[in-house]
Parts: sequence; structure tokens; C-alpha cells
Amino acid sequence: MSFQEYLKYLTKLFVQYMETPKDERRQRKAPREPWSTRWFGAIPMSLRLLWRK
Repeated sequence: MSFQEYLKYLTKLFVQYMETPKDERRQRKAPREPWSTRWFGAIPMSLRLLWRK
């Protein structure tokens, strides 16, 4: 892919992003998982389940 093609692709994505309403962009955004899960995987969740029992 040449630089010009890449620049056209990025410009196209940017224009599509800017043309969508703000409300729709916010709805598309997926909620983030807790930082402990993101950093350590399922280990914190399994420890919490063990601790509760």
C-alpha cells in the first residue's frame, strides 16, 4: 500500500467518523472492563469468587 492510498484510507475513516452524530458514536463505544481484569485476566475474578464462599 502506497502512502497516498494509506492517506486516502485514513481521510475516508476520519470523514466517516466526523459525519456520524455524537450520540451514535457514544452508543457504539463498548464499556471497558475493570482494570484488574484487563491487567491480570480471570485470576482476580476467581479469587473474589473463592473469597465469597
